[in-house]
Amino acid sequence: MLDLSFETPKPKVIAGAKHDWELVIGMEVHAQVASKSKLFSGASTQFGAEPNSNVAFVDAAMPGMLPVINEFCVEQAVRTGLGLKAQINLVSAFDRKNYFYPDLPQGYQISQLYHPIVGEGEVIVDMAPGIARRVRIERIHIEQDAGKSIHDMDPAMSFVDLNRTGVALMEIVSRPDIRGPEEAAAYVGKLRQILRYLGTCDGNMQNGNLRADVNVSVCRPGQYEKYQESQDFSHLGTRCEIKNMNSMRFIQMAIDVEARRQIAILENGGSVDQETRLYDPDRNETRSMRSKEEAHDYRYFPCPDLLPLEIEQAWVDQIAATLPELPDEKKARFVTDFGLSEYDAGVLTAETRNAAYFEEVVAACGDGKLAANWVINELFGRLKKDDRTIAESPVAPEQLAGIITLIKKGDISGKIAKDLFEIVYTDGGDPAQIVEERGMKQVTDTGAIETAVDEIIAANPAQVEKAKQNPKLAGWFVGQVMKATGGKANPKAVNEIVSARLGL
Repeated sequence: MLDLSFETPKPKVIAGAKHDWELVIGMEVHAQVASKSKLFSGASTQFGAEPNSNVAFVDAAMPGMLPVINEFCVEQAVRTGLGLKAQINLVSAFDRKNYFYPDLPQGYQISQLYHPIVGEGEVIVDMAPGIARRVRIERIHIEQDAGKSIHDMDPAMSFVDLNRTGVALMEIVSRPDIRGPEEAAAYVGKLRQILRYLGTCDGNMQNGNLRADVNVSVCRPGQYEKYQESQDFSHLGTRCEIKNMNSMRFIQMAIDVEARRQIAILENGGSVDQETRLYDPDRNETRSMRSKEEAHDYRYFPCPDLLPLEIEQAWVDQIAATLPELPDEKKARFVTDFGLSEYDAGVLTAETRNAAYFEEVVAACGDGKLAANWVINELFGRLKKDDRTIAESPVAPEQLAGIITLIKKGDISGKIAKDLFEIVYTDGGDPAQIVEERGMKQVTDTGAIETAVDEIIAANPAQVEKAKQNPKLAGWFVGQVMKATGGKANPKAVNEIVSARLGL
């Protein structure tokens, strides 16, 4: 059973020239649905295709073309809602959001304002072992993406690529529960992790498949608690929205600089205007994009081309039955079943492939703690150095398990194991066979070890006297014996024999 008892982190406090201020942050995350075809057409969603090659007639708003809902995209939205422990609305509806932009051929976006497919849910954002923020999800609705305007190909003209037009998006809207830049980045990271576990969005921020609009406001200490008690937004400051953030680092930087901008305005006696802003990472500043629109500015009305979307509870239950083990549950199980620390369990469950690799190693060697140590420190460390993913690992789970098994049996020492790992990583092969062929087996014959110890003690009488006066110096003899045996002597046996010979 997952334990959700945790301490809530303190809010970020920014010292102004006159007062202390606290941050209040809400986020609207746009996640591209993992689907091969678009929301209302059969056109491909492949990234990187030739401009305007993935465009169906309905995407291009050709006269007489009618949208047809992609059932798989609806399923993915339901799956996401279930993964976020949210309410699934069996009846939802599509609306037209009207605005003109060159990359929006229809002159409107089909979205869900009044009746979203997913209602309230939550995300638990881990900040440190035992410390987490519960961020409430207000809603998830599905909508179609717009195209892309390109302004840097010609000094006098702009170009439009409609490949993204009509691609299915899930807009995941949070409550203003996030209280600092680090929490905001951690929230997006946790949401991305859950979506990737579910398989509903690949989370590729570089391609724009996951991007966030960040709503930032500031208030005096104590005001947020009043808002929580009353749910009255008047206790909070005026918010500004920072659009289209697709970098965890830039999200943090943008929040910090925008909060300080608002604080400076308020402390100088001004008022913050509610508006949409863009973040410029080169100048580390936000700048005004447009005044913040309200729903009436878009002239929302029910989409006349689409009937209300009605789904059955039995279908929702079928989807729920196929949900994978999610990150929080998997992390808790790793702690309970394998005795791992929360930190190690968190590292191993960060990506589904990492967790699957680790479990294969454990299944083959039977030692969770040792497996975690080798996967995290040796394998992940080496893969990071070589800029490789776990999918590109030259060491298969059974090979790493083979190395760990040799350590457990006492056939090789930890030092030899690292040398063996390097051989397997570089050249491949069966660990046990390599140890036999290259004579890497650990020396456990106490007679041979005693001979080596006696020779080193006899050759170093002055060091013997020092060690008898300061027992810590016995480690020097252990090191010399290991060196003399090429690192093959059993370290535990060496320590015991050195201590006995020196009378320590």
